[in-house]
Amino acid sequence: MASINARLDQIIPKIKEQKFIDGRGLGNEISFYIFDYNPEDELLVRDYIKHIKKEFSIAGSTRSIIEFDLYKILLELAKDMGIFEEIFKMEQQDGKDALLQALTEFAEPQIFLDKIQSEIGGHNLVFITGIGKVFPFVRSHNILNRLQEVIDKMPVILFFPGVYDGQSLSLFGKIKDDNYYRAFPLVDRK
Repeated sequence: MASINARLDQIIPKIKEQKFIDGRGLGNEISFYIFDYNPEDELLVRDYIKHIKKEFSIAGSTRSIIEFDLYKILLELAKDMGIFEEIFKMEQQDGKDALLQALTEFAEPQIFLDKIQSEIGGHNLVFITGIGKVFPFVRSHNILNRLQEVIDKMPVILFFPGVYDGQSLSLFGKIKDDNYYRAFPLVDRK
């Protein structure tokens, strides 16, 4: 099994390939990729995402990356709607179960899709991060299944703290999500 560093080092060369941006070689499937990793490597992956974005931020780069951290989006939306402070009060007054129910209802996939669609602009590569931070309010397969409504021809990389076997997602390697088979592993674990 390849080390996390060896796997991370394969991302930039892959992104630089024109066929990656064009989506060629995918049999006309959507250009969704998943980079799965062990949850204990989260901070290393976050730092490497910053490195990737910096690498492609230089003038004349043919890649324009936008990152959507689902956790940050959730917090921004709660603040915009004026319910951010209420979240803490609800947890204290009504308990964690009530908070879970309320946030799960609030964190519908559509609010994330609307935010992504409004901010995507002229970018040609999307990173989705924060999957582990928004669990259990948001499930990754719900976002992925609906994301193709917003993003059609643009490559998307979901950074996933868990295991993706090409058929199903297992968050943290323990929590099985529904099957999702339309994405391709970005870098093999082998």
